[in-house]
Parts: sequence; C-alpha cells; structure tokens
Amino acid sequence: MAHAGHDVDYIHAEKGLKSWLLTLDHKRIGILYFVTVMFFFLCGGIAALLLRGELFSYNAQANVGEILKNGDIYNQVMTYHGAIMVFMVIIPGIPAILGNFFLPLMIGAKDVAFPKLNLLSWYCLMAGAALAILTMFTGRVDTGWTFYTPYSIQTGTAVSMMVVAAFIMGMSSILTGLNFIVTVHKLRAPGMTMHRMPLFVWALYSTAIIQVLATPVLAITLLLLMMERVLGVGIFDPKLGGDPVLFQHFFWFYSHPAVYIMILPAMGIISELITTYSKKVIFGYTAIAYSSLGIAAVSFFVWGHHMYVSGQSELAGTVFSFLTMLVGVPTAIKMFNWVATMYKGSIEFRSPMLYAMGFLFLFAIGGVTGIMLATLAVDVHFHDTYFVVAHFHYVMVGGTLMAIMGGFFHWFPKMFGKMYNEAGARWSFVFIFVGFNVTFFPQFILGGMGMPRRYFDYIAAYQPLNRISTVGSWLILTGFLIGLYVIIQGLRKGAKAPPNPWGSTTLEWQTASPPIVHNFDHEPVVTAGPYEYK
Repeated sequence: MAHAGHDVDYIHAEKGLKSWLLTLDHKRIGILYFVTVMFFFLCGGIAALLLRGELFSYNAQANVGEILKNGDIYNQVMTYHGAIMVFMVIIPGIPAILGNFFLPLMIGAKDVAFPKLNLLSWYCLMAGAALAILTMFTGRVDTGWTFYTPYSIQTGTAVSMMVVAAFIMGMSSILTGLNFIVTVHKLRAPGMTMHRMPLFVWALYSTAIIQVLATPVLAITLLLLMMERVLGVGIFDPKLGGDPVLFQHFFWFYSHPAVYIMILPAMGIISELITTYSKKVIFGYTAIAYSSLGIAAVSFFVWGHHMYVSGQSELAGTVFSFLTMLVGVPTAIKMFNWVATMYKGSIEFRSPMLYAMGFLFLFAIGGVTGIMLATLAVDVHFHDTYFVVAHFHYVMVGGTLMAIMGGFFHWFPKMFGKMYNEAGARWSFVFIFVGFNVTFFPQFILGGMGMPRRYFDYIAAYQPLNRISTVGSWLILTGFLIGLYVIIQGLRKGAKAPPNPWGSTTLEWQTASPPIVHNFDHEPVVTAGPYEYK
C-alpha cells in the first residue's frame, strides 16, 4: 500500500477496494457517489426509454416487446423511473458528487467537518437504494413516485419496503446537508470570509439548509404512511377517518423545497462556468449569493400550488399563486447576472460553456412555464397533463443534468488529472440539447391538447407528437453514450492535465491535478474575492 504522504494524490494514496469502501477522504467519497449515482441514472434512464417506447403508438400494443403490454406494468415502470431519478439521481447528484469533492477545496479546508458521517451518508444512500431496487423483484410498486394516498395505503404492492427505502435515503440527504453547513461555518481558510466564498459554495450552503429543514418532514410523512399501512391508524385514508389531502400538504411541503435541492446546486455550477469561460468577474456577486438564500427561504412557502384543484380555499390558492411567482424574483436576478457577465466577455465556447448556455435556454423555458402554472386559471386546465411533465423536465433535466454535465467536464481535469476529448464532449452536448427539446417541447403541446400524464394509452390525435417525443429520447440516449465514451477515453488515454487548464481563479485550481490527500501543501491564505480576472 502506498504511503499517504503530502505529495501523493488521493487516487494513488491507498490501493485496494477496502481502502475505497472505508475511506474518509471527501474526494474519494465524491467518486463513490459518482459511480453509484451514474448506475442509478442508467437504471432510471432505461425505465424512461421503456415508457417512451410504449407511448410510440396509441393502440397500447406493446411497442417494446411484451414488457409493457399491461397498464399495471407501465405504472410500475413509471414509478421506478420517477423514484430513481428523484431520490437516487437528481437530489443527491450535485451535492454528493461535486459538492463533496470540491466544497472543502473551494474554501481551503482539508476535509469536511465530519468525515465519518460523510461516509455514512453514502452507505445510507446505498442501503436505501438497494432496498428500493429490491422491491422490483419482491412485489413491485405502482403508486408513482409521490406515493399518493389512499391508493398507497390500500394497494397490495411493496409500498412499505419502498417507503422504508426512501426514509433511509432521506437520512443520507440530512447528513450531507449537516456536514456542509458545519464545514462552511467552521473550516474556511484564513481570509475566506463568507463574501469571498465561490458562488458554488453559496449554492451548496443554501441547499444544505433546505436538506436539513425539509427532509425530516418527508420522513415523518412516510412514517405516518407506514403506521397506517401496518397498524391501521387513521391518518390519510378516509375509510379510517383520515384525510388524503393532509398527505398532499405534508408531501409537497418537502417535495417543492426538494425541487430547489435539485436546482440550486446546478445554479451554483452555472455561476462558476459562466465567469470562467467568459473571463470576467461575475456580475453582481452579492446579489447572486443572497438570491440563493432567498430561493431557499421562499421554497418553504409555495407547496400549495400543487394543490389548486384539491379543494383548498380560493384565498389559499391566491396566496400560494403570489408566493410561487415571488420565487421568480431571485431566479431572475441570477439569470440577468449570468447574461450580464457574458456581455462583452471573452467567451470560450468549450463544452462546459455550451452546457451552461444550454442550461440558460432550457431553464428559462422551465421557469416561464412555471409562472404559467402558478396562475390559478391556467393551472386548472394544465393540471395533471403533459404540460406539467414538460415543465418539470425542462427545470429538472434541462437544468440539473445540463449543469451536472457541464460541471463534470469543467472539473474533470482536476478530479482525475487528465484531459478529455473536447470535440467528443461538444457532440455529446449537441445530441443531448437537441434531443431534449425534441422530446419535451411537443409535450407542452400535448398538455395543451389535454393529454393526461401517467396514462399508458391515448387517442389517435396524440400519436404524431408522441412519436416525435420518443425519437427525441433516442437522441438523448445517443448524447449520453457519447459523453460516457468521452469520459472513459479521457480516463484511459487522456493527456496529463495541468493544475489550471481553464485559467480559473477559485481556490480548488491552486492545488495539484488530481489533488493531494490533504488538498493543499500549506494552509492557503485568502486575500481577495474568488473571481479576480485580469
């Protein structure tokens, strides 16, 4: 075993599988998260392709063999697609992978505040995910990823096991958020004031606050659901004297802040990419930093816009409509400042910048359609249609996954000490961006035409747009396969990366590529802000 000295990088510091499974190094834990989240992404992506394959034709005769011939099977595949993508990919994705790897580096720390809890958070995700995937073979789950009552109480499928799995994965999210908050407050390098932190750190910090405050609400909700299924306690089921709308209040009180757990870290990445590849100081640093906190705060007060048609009062609907539109203010601040940063910048159209610009385009569509859905009269028409599906995916997939890809290519040389093929990464972007719009933009039109979501069959009038949407999913698959090939080839044959190939100015680029075990040879002293371009 190699000695973990000061000049040894984290990859070669120790050898053997055991050294990885028991590591306390935040960088190695980030890599563990990367491998597992990408595996879950593969599983969720296969489920999505099966769904789109079934929807290729309107007659519901299995378009992908015998797999989805039955509507129950379709519901099960849809449940797994949603649950895997939300709980195992998008929520943990950026904080667990890039956050774990780079937050200590960006603030000049040797590690996170609680390394053992950091490793435990990965094991919690693994245990919960393993239990969730096990349900596929032990009774299936067909409730959808939202577990809506009273169906989730009455169905004979393996809902209890899936609920326990989500509970355990929630523990992973809480531990990660707690670690990040304490790390930011206690382990910053000398001179690293809060207003000198990179904006990615601000985004992770704001996200961590949501994780710690909102996730326990989901845990309590799932615990109550389990009590009702196992003990027959009347909480949500009307037959037992419960109220199913109460479940919606609890669930969306967590799940709408969870949307910002998904998107805030992505916004942090975009801030880093745009300032780096525009070669300019970020426009309005303080406004972007505090807008992250503003989004985190307002996110707790907007859950009711999911429930306009649930029977809540007109006053409640009006208040939730106003608060939902209010989220657009800090979001618009970010969008304006990113565009202002690019204005008259010396822009390099490298693949991370392409992904950042793709994010701006897709997230703008997702945000504008979100304001539309916040409007009471519009939402009543679009509720539970494919318009909502398109909006959600433009925000989550078009936003978060674009940022993940851009951030990963941006920091790839730092993480692995090797360069990747730039042309291949650009082709990956082209297929993903074009494929995404071909897949989901027609769904806005389908929603306007009235096509309900979560149906495995539809009338003939919807078939042309559904076929376009399915073809788009194949283009997305092609883009991700190209990206995977580029990453593998970079790891195998990539040229040695210099410490700072992009000319970035944040602290993580001031150490070796890949970083040494303790991150820095000497404790860094910060004397200026993070974006001092000359």
